[in-house]
Amino acid sequence: MSRTAGSGSGSGKRAGRKTRTAPWTDFHLALFEHRSYRTVWSKLTAALTPLALVRPAVSSLTRARRRVGAAPLRRLFETLAGPVARPGQDGSFYRGLRTVAVDGTLLHTPDDETLTWRYPKRAGESLEFGYPLLRLLTLVECGTRALIAAAFGPESDGELPYAKRLLAALDKTMLLLADAAFDGNEFLDAVHHSGARFLVRSGARRVPTPAEQLGDGSYIARIGYGVLRVLLPVRVIEATLTLTLADGTVRTEQWRLITNLLDPVRFPAAELVDLYHRRWQAETTYFSIKATMLDGRVLRSRSIDGLDQEVYALLTAYQALIRAGDDALTGRPELPMERISFTVLLAAATDTVTAGHGIFPNTLVDLVGTIGHAALDALLPAHRRQRVKARTRKNPTSKYGPNAGQRPQKAQNYTVRTTVAFFEHGLNSRSRR
Repeated sequence: MSRTAGSGSGSGKRAGRKTRTAPWTDFHLALFEHRSYRTVWSKLTAALTPLALVRPAVSSLTRARRRVGAAPLRRLFETLAGPVARPGQDGSFYRGLRTVAVDGTLLHTPDDETLTWRYPKRAGESLEFGYPLLRLLTLVECGTRALIAAAFGPESDGELPYAKRLLAALDKTMLLLADAAFDGNEFLDAVHHSGARFLVRSGARRVPTPAEQLGDGSYIARIGYGVLRVLLPVRVIEATLTLTLADGTVRTEQWRLITNLLDPVRFPAAELVDLYHRRWQAETTYFSIKATMLDGRVLRSRSIDGLDQEVYALLTAYQALIRAGDDALTGRPELPMERISFTVLLAAATDTVTAGHGIFPNTLVDLVGTIGHAALDALLPAHRRQRVKARTRKNPTSKYGPNAGQRPQKAQNYTVRTTVAFFEHGLNSRSRR
């Protein structure tokens, strides 16, 4: 965590000339999202009080951010972004393929005319409502939850246009997991031609015609009629998931997964159904950014360039902490990354910045570092309990309606049983697990 010591000055004019420190100031604003500019500056210089530094005016910091723009923060994020799991690391690989997930989320922006022309509110027939929304899509490494790439913009554009901007980050070593929102023929064809494999939940409107039945209950089909110049061969897995809750409640869900992993011997259908659950780690990533870092707050910037700068600063700070957590496991390869608490990483980082200790060690550099040691001293439980509960309405404009009894109000343990369907002159189900 770099300091901006020595970049303050007594006047706004003199402080403004030190614009090279503004990207790092923005980085630290992301660590202290609930603090004001002046408070963050005080934390950055808390250990430098003997120097009697004079704090720059808030307007000076604001103008410095404006002059620097978003480009340096974007470049900083792109430098840090990328997978961090070592080859074969538990939770990040499946049969030699690095598992990655793509998903989207929404961030609230200030309700300001300087922003709403680009980030409009949602609107009904006669009224606008809620905050203006920014849509963020990321490509996340499963297991470590590291960010590989990101794209964002107006919510109204939908998820697929942003997902297509992430395709360049895919390669033949990766297996992409995604939900039904990414079931588009052109998108899957583009993923296939990138060299990556995919495992995607099919949308309800897709009704593939079996062309060849496979021994594990899956079948080969071709997709892209009327859309793709050359049809894309895929493997379809029809499955029923039965969830049994601790209170005896039983729920069933019908799943249809499609993949370009065509070999049923090397990639059994039951394994792929189990593997698909890993895509939820993208949700954990967004929880870390939106709930732990932002604490549910609206983004603070009130200009388009400033908003881009702030989002890249959040992503950069998040990725830096994930890398610190991964470094902490250098000497503990038996520990999975899931046991590293992001909350502890963030708290240790902010404490280190404020105290000014352990940033520049006097001895040989310890890869684990102050932040890593704090994470190792507060590991999460080895076996997290499987639980399910209802989505919660956090505000009046939440898309999650009141629970109607479909899911329990309190978290419960559950077990899952998977049944893969067989096609033999029609649909006949037969248990595989």
